[in-house]
Amino acid sequence: MVNKRLIGDWGEDIASDFLEKEGIKIIEKNFRCKLGEIDIIAEEDDYLLFIEVKYRKDLSHGYPREAVTFHKQRTIAKVALWYLKKYNLWHRSCRFDVLEILGEKPDLKICLIRNAFVV
Repeated sequence: MVNKRLIGDWGEDIASDFLEKEGIKIIEKNFRCKLGEIDIIAEEDDYLLFIEVKYRKDLSHGYPREAVTFHKQRTIAKVALWYLKKYNLWHRSCRFDVLEILGEKPDLKICLIRNAFVV
């Protein structure tokens, strides 16, 4: 489990650097509540972004984005609602993105999938 957490932290650091270079402002990382977790909460233009980060070394288990199943999407949506309620942000436009990281250093392929799913 420790190894997965280290890989997850590494992936989220790569994702944060990528997002910031794209002009996206990171608000919070690893937001947790009793319903689950969202990897990154950020802002771009007028949107509040809820971003799931997925990493794969290779395609032997499919593309990273394919790991964001319908069940995972529902969990992210529920946590996003909790976040909006906690900070009274009902007026904000929201978007659900997936940031996938594929490969190994130095040949990482990073892809931000905007509006990856709708709830």
